[in-house]
Formats: sequence, C-alpha cells, structure tokens
Amino acid sequence: MNQPTALDLSVVIVSWNTCDLLDACLRSVLMEAEAAKLALEIFVVDNASTDQSVAMVRERYPGVSLIENKHNPGFAQANNQALMMVKGRYSLLLNPDTYVLPDGLGALVRFMDEHPEAGAAGARLLNANGTLQRSCSPEPTLVREAWRLFHLDDLRPHGAYAMRKWSIETPRKVDIVQGAAMMVRSAVLEQVGSLDEGYFMYSEEVDWCTRIRHAGWQIYWVPAARIIHYGGQSARQIADAMFLQLYRGKVQYFHKHAGEATTGAYKVVLACATLARLAASPLALIEPEPTRKRHLNLARQYRMLLRTLHSL
Repeated sequence: MNQPTALDLSVVIVSWNTCDLLDACLRSVLMEAEAAKLALEIFVVDNASTDQSVAMVRERYPGVSLIENKHNPGFAQANNQALMMVKGRYSLLLNPDTYVLPDGLGALVRFMDEHPEAGAAGARLLNANGTLQRSCSPEPTLVREAWRLFHLDDLRPHGAYAMRKWSIETPRKVDIVQGAAMMVRSAVLEQVGSLDEGYFMYSEEVDWCTRIRHAGWQIYWVPAARIIHYGGQSARQIADAMFLQLYRGKVQYFHKHAGEATTGAYKVVLACATLARLAASPLALIEPEPTRKRHLNLARQYRMLLRTLHSL
C-alpha cells in the first residue's frame, strides 16, 4: 500500500448499474470537497456495469480514477482494488446511491483530526425524505440476532441501537458503522488491512469494524456529517440473490468470529424465525396492495432461504 501524502481524503465508490445516481453522487462529493477545502482523490470501481456508468464517468469526471472490472468480483474485493492505491490521510467508502449534503465530508474529516483514537467513523445517513436511516449497530451476537429476527427490538432495543432517541449534536462510540459512508484512518489500513474478500456483499464492513475495534481503535457515529442514502439500488436489480447473500454474509461472520457451534445455533435460530414468518404469510392475502405483493414476495424469499440454509 502506498504511503499517505498531503491528500486529506480518498473517496472510493463501487458501482454497478447506477449511472444517474453515481453522477449525482460524484457531483455532491466534488461540491462538498470544494466548499470544505479538502484535497482529495476519487476512485470509481465499476463492477461490469451494462448501463452508461463507465462512459459517464469518463466524459464528465476526467479527474476521477476509474477502475473497470470485466466481471463483478463483489463489494469487498472491488473496494480493495482502490484501497491498495489510496494516498489520503483518510479513506471514505461511499455508495453510489448517496448524496453528500453540505459539510458531510468536512465534518467527518474534522472529527477524525480531533479524535486520534478514532479508527473509523460513519455519517448520519438519511432517507430521501430526510428521515433518519439506521447506519450503525452493535456487534452481532447470537442473542442480538435472535432478538432482531423476532422483532423484540420493538419492545426493548438490544439487537439494534435506539438511534431515534440519540442527540444529533453529539457523536457516539458504536460497534459497527455502515459501509455506505464509512471513513477509515490510513493507519488502520496499515495495521488492520482492508476488507475481507471472503465476503461477496454484506457483513464485510461488520467484519472490518470488529477487526478495527479488536486492534484497539474506537469507531464513532458522527451526526454532523449528513449524507442521503437512497439504499439498495444495485441490490434491488437482483433482489433474490442479494437476499440470500445477506444471510450468507451473516453466517460467514459468525463462522469467522464465533466458531462452528455458534454458527450452527445461528442457523437454527434463523430457521425458526423463517418458519414463523412463513406461518404468518397467508395473512398477506387479506392485505391491500402494494403491501400484499411485498409481503408475498418476502415469503417467497424466505422459502428460498429455508431450502438453501444448510448450504450457506
């Protein structure tokens, strides 16, 4: 890995068939960098898009370093292709379906400058309508996953943070920040290494954050850094495959960090939660559209998960 230079920030964006969103994302990054007077470089890693993403980046953003993959190697490996070349004091993983609001980058850089114990930090992600989006979480455990799968967080938060009650004025130490907008210190890359390429998509940033904290660094949620995240724009194009990949990533995480017994127990919990959902799925037939269609589609995906759970 190259040694950092005077660059403040290296922005890494992995894209797959998100041309218009990627265009808006790049514009927002450049506008914010200029306003915050940040010296930065931008990498776009295109995972074999079939739309006009590559041509658009070449034509409209000649200063962006474009990496063109001939196939889709997955989120972790694609990010690592750029992370091996970054020169900034900090690197920012940024999804192409994001839009950086004023001071979104500046606030993260200032926070990292002022908190040398911070190995990584995440932005306050917002939905398109400006409402809060979950962007950080506790470290996964078997109990927390069971709590989440059976929707017990509605009674008492344990599998998730009660983020809606948090002050937007105060940064918080957290276990995991979402990879949609995650800033990492260059020293962390040197010490901990980059993303684990064993994950294709999902849970790779969970694994990374766990490794960062275990190496002695702190991770923070920084609410002053606001970024809109439209969410799941690439995954939605292959929804069934990504649904399975979501749980495959969780199984991989438990296998790596908790061992065979816990992984087996997680699969049992996941099977029980899936059966409970499927038992309730006929109720979707009396729901109005589009809720009925969404719930019936989800039931179909859970049946698919149950058939393949043993092989995850």
